[in-house]
Amino acid sequence: MSVLPSRVRNSTVSRLALASVVANGLIVLTGGFVRLTGSGLGCPTWPRCTEDSFTTTPELAAHGVIEFGNRLLTFVLVAIAAATLIAVLRSARRDLRLLAVLAFLGIPAQGVVGGITVLTGLNPYTVAAHFLVSTALVALTTVMWLRSREPGVGQLVVRRPFALLVYGIAATTAVVLVLGTVVTGSGPHSGDPEAGRTGFDPALMSQLHADAVFLLLGLTIALLVALYATDSPGRVRRAARDLLTVLLAQGVVGYVQYFTQLPILLVLLHMAGAVLTSAYAARLVWSVRGPASELPVEASLERAAATH
Repeated sequence: MSVLPSRVRNSTVSRLALASVVANGLIVLTGGFVRLTGSGLGCPTWPRCTEDSFTTTPELAAHGVIEFGNRLLTFVLVAIAAATLIAVLRSARRDLRLLAVLAFLGIPAQGVVGGITVLTGLNPYTVAAHFLVSTALVALTTVMWLRSREPGVGQLVVRRPFALLVYGIAATTAVVLVLGTVVTGSGPHSGDPEAGRTGFDPALMSQLHADAVFLLLGLTIALLVALYATDSPGRVRRAARDLLTVLLAQGVVGYVQYFTQLPILLVLLHMAGAVLTSAYAARLVWSVRGPASELPVEASLERAAATH
């Protein structure tokens, strides 16, 4: 006879989904700490730390401890993702199942990319892929958490052109993050003194990245103005406003770190900003659809017109 409950409460699902967001964000920051301390090859082999040991050794010193510690956190992430998936499958939330499965499968995929990164001597392109998979998981788990707090996914609560603009902002955010990894792969803080670089001009890549950020800021400001002008739902306005706040703060950190020769603490803070940017962009995408009980915006407008 099973001692497990037939259904997992939605509050439990929501808490586990939030834990997934936090864990995926933290793994980005610990990975950044590995790179910024030059510990990217602290464990020179994968999946073992050395050819003779699964764990770090005294000979590897602090770099080995830092790199192996980051690898251990992956097991915590796997446990949280597995618990979230099981909870979703045992709950009534069928709408969350695909998100939970993708979040779970993303962890081993991330591990494989991490292994390739080590085996290729911290190739800047695999390092970039490693970071981008993590930010994608942050966005995905953010949507899963936000959806878990509502009874289901409803229809659009904004006019379709606004929704398309939101999706354009999400796509531009992805471009900004990709260009950010190109900047990183072209400059210092490679993770190891022997690691290769992309060969691109760091100043040129930084300018291209900044141009994409300005485009993202412009689109977000345009959306926010349009939302307030049309008295759109508060959930969408708040999501756009908060994303704009994060982008402005991230921009300030980015410029300061560039003109102060990329100090480690500011670079790490900029990485934290990238995590928040991913999460808040995902929140904006989530916000354009209301709970399942809400009417689509077209029907709401028709009903309002019929009452006049």
